Amino acid sequence: MEEPVTLVALARAAGVSKTTASDALRNSGRVSERTRQHVVSVANRLGYSPNPSARSLRRASTGAIGLHVPEILTRSEYYMSFVFGVVDEAARQDYDVTLITSRRGTFPRVDGVVLGDPLEADVVVRGLMTSSVPVVTCERFTGDSEPAGVVLSDHAAVLAELLDHLRAAGARRIALLASSAVTDWGATLQRTYREWCRAADVPPRLRELPFGSPPTAVQDTVAALLNEDIDALVCAPDGAAMAALPVLRAAGRHIGDDLLLASCVDSTPLGQADPPVTAIDLRPRAAGAACAKLLFDLMNGQAEQGAVLGHPIGLVERASTGKP
Repeated sequence: MEEPVTLVALARAAGVSKTTASDALRNSGRVSERTRQHVVSVANRLGYSPNPSARSLRRASTGAIGLHVPEILTRSEYYMSFVFGVVDEAARQDYDVTLITSRRGTFPRVDGVVLGDPLEADVVVRGLMTSSVPVVTCERFTGDSEPAGVVLSDHAAVLAELLDHLRAAGARRIALLASSAVTDWGATLQRTYREWCRAADVPPRLRELPFGSPPTAVQDTVAALLNEDIDALVCAPDGAAMAALPVLRAAGRHIGDDLLLASCVDSTPLGQADPPVTAIDLRPRAAGAACAKLLFDLMNGQAEQGAVLGHPIGLVERASTGKP
């Protein structure tokens, strides 16, 4: 019987190294499009067919990466979009994704892990951070351990842009319904808001919600803030702005007129609300894909330990802050 064509034989026939041939076939690494097409052409001519089992054995691979997101927030549109982004990139790399939950008793058999907005107090997160596999986090981990890579967004700059936008629209008593500072994102938003208030010489009106608070807690806090005669409200937690809308209407406030409303996390319902709500677009699906891509680059030796990748986000102005 004719022997199957090996990767070494393919690389020799294509006149490239074994690593270049492998990268070209997987469409990864620093391989030019011309080289990739040449390797693929030679592979097709020779009838080369990769052996997934052998490939996994050669690189001691499980063929899967792990993904952990805060279990309490799995109903969040942001986190579900983030998950799909990780799955998209993993599929492109011919990998499966194993969802890691707090109920798992043993460490999963994976080649690396993505952590979405990791909580320092989460024992599962702490265990993953000290594991032997590379870990990539979306935002920084506030604990003692350092991940192999981080995907970061400039939340401070975009929140400052949002606060400037509200002030330009006439708001002078801007309140922040803040997420808990137990995550890097929550801490960054609180710090930025306080610094902005100090620079603008206005007293901060900040109320912090515990991580994963239900809508009823949001509504009770918003009702209390209305007693302070605020003229603008920025809601940090995902879903908080939508939960606040009925409370604001019941109090006789007119969104986009005598009270401006904005969210630090955009979502489909915010864009469809009446009026549509101004929000920060965190591009969660792209963020998930970026985290997975950085993890694969680390696993393949194409990124250095401690790599930091920027992820762009932006402000979407809508009628709730006076913009038609």
